[in-house]
Amino acid sequence: MNLRQMQYVCEIARRDLNISAVAAALHTNQPGISKQVKLLETELGIEIFVRSRNRLSGITPHGQKIIAMAQAIVNEMANIKSASRDVVQESSGSLVIAVTHTQARYVLPEVIKKFAARYPKVRITMRHADPERIVEMLLSGHADLGVTTNDPPKVRDLIVLPCREFQRVVIVPRGHQLQRRRLTLKELARYPLVTYEPAFTSRETVIKAFAKRGLEPKVVLSAIDADVIKSCVEQGLGIAVLSEVTFEPQRDQNLCAIPAGHLFDRSVTKIWLCRNHHVRRYTYDFIEICAPRWTRSSIEHAMAARTGEAESRHGGP
Repeated sequence: MNLRQMQYVCEIARRDLNISAVAAALHTNQPGISKQVKLLETELGIEIFVRSRNRLSGITPHGQKIIAMAQAIVNEMANIKSASRDVVQESSGSLVIAVTHTQARYVLPEVIKKFAARYPKVRITMRHADPERIVEMLLSGHADLGVTTNDPPKVRDLIVLPCREFQRVVIVPRGHQLQRRRLTLKELARYPLVTYEPAFTSRETVIKAFAKRGLEPKVVLSAIDADVIKSCVEQGLGIAVLSEVTFEPQRDQNLCAIPAGHLFDRSVTKIWLCRNHHVRRYTYDFIEICAPRWTRSSIEHAMAARTGEAESRHGGP
């Protein structure tokens, strides 16, 4: 039994049993991976994977437990390496951010600019992902932090750090009749709505606001990013409810943003962290640039606290 075998079984599970994808990701070959997995199964005396015609088709119940323990071992090894790099390379390394499109496009550029000036030797990678994928990347150690307005699922290993709040606005084509009317949910419900896909909290927030008034908006199109939504509004497909940060007057000259803070809850940018993973010093600084109240000591306190305490203690939604 060795660490490489642990990495293989974890990666196979993460990549939906696709060994060719695992081989490409780990820069090795498929026969070598298959051999090492079989050696591990033989040593343990159990099958980790279900096989059909020499192909992996599932994970056995015992395999699920083995993979969970293997992932913990792989994570701890990564933590050891990360902690050592903090000593010998405290101002260099990499920072991988799993992020939704709106945050990557509108919120993080300013933060990254400040961070890069302070840490020019740190390589920053932004990996666009939906909230479900962000969870996977954080738990597996393939991302250092996540940035989104969503709340994560109830996973004990994840903590949420609320950072910035933005009012919601109604986006309409310039000259639209809503610019001349009193904005109410009943009035908005008369128009086709372009919104986010169901996986995103922003959509749920908007739909719930209508539902509380016994209204059902006419959703005509769903998308995963604000730029696509704004483009559809510009083409006359409907109106949209977005965070104010997505509206850029100089670029969105054919659109108008009508304040709607009295109708919808605010949009809150949140940072997700995995409490079981080592956090590099410069990662703490990145978070503090996003939200100065999240100092290293307050983050460490939140990571040591029970799930949910960080949000309630620091003014989360």
